Amino acid sequence: MSPARQGSLIALVILLADQLSKLWLLFVYQIELHGDLRLAPFATITLVWNRGISYGLFQQEAEWGRWGLVIISFVAAAAFGVWLKKNPPRMVAWALGLVIGGAIGNGIDRFAYGAVVDFVHLHWGRFSWYVFNVADCAIVAGVALLLLDALRPGAEGTDNAANRP
Repeated sequence: MSPARQGSLIALVILLADQLSKLWLLFVYQIELHGDLRLAPFATITLVWNRGISYGLFQQEAEWGRWGLVIISFVAAAAFGVWLKKNPPRMVAWALGLVIGGAIGNGIDRFAYGAVVDFVHLHWGRFSWYVFNVADCAIVAGVALLLLDALRPGAEGTDNAANRP
């Protein structure tokens, strides 16, 4: 299977895992009715409607802000899809699949609900991490892989002694 197909499959798996987890949380468990679900002393499932971008930055209460973020999500996914279609190396294709699946998942939330459904809350004592979802994890992992690929010796476009004639 080509790296581009692998990346596309990863995007589909992430999208399905993200949307199914959110649908289960909202409509099967009905978190708004039943409240938080404590998984461990450091992990709680709690519902947060994120109207902003990563880490709750740039909250958008106006409809134009919501639709702007919807457009950005889908345009970013499409741009990464064009890159993926060029059949990049395997690690880059996997990274792009993670980002595409996450961007589409969060874009669907913004389109359907006006906000992203975040629900995983990690905490310890007074320390509280941001509340996130499957799509957020995939995007962070995908970006990390892209950065790792860009920084590794011999990466295409790097200026290191190994690449010089």
